[in-house]
Amino acid sequence: MVLDLVRHALFVALVVAGPLLVTELVVGVVVSVIQAVTSIQEQTLTFVPKLAAVALVLVLTLPWALHLLVQYLQQTLRSLPAAVP
Repeated sequence: MVLDLVRHALFVALVVAGPLLVTELVVGVVVSVIQAVTSIQEQTLTFVPKLAAVALVLVLTLPWALHLLVQYLQQTLRSLPAAVP
């Protein structure tokens, strides 16, 4: 029972964090390619686009992520009486 809860918690964490991590990866690669092509090696140039893209994706996916997290919490709280002998 506990292993199922932990497995489900890890799955929910991956699903919630996935869009943010993929966005940061894609923006980072695009900015790195642009830096390589233009020979601009400014370190702060990669930070601002990543931050803006992740903030935008966070705002867009926040209702969905909160719904998913609330569902997980409700399922966990409902299954607690069955877990305690």
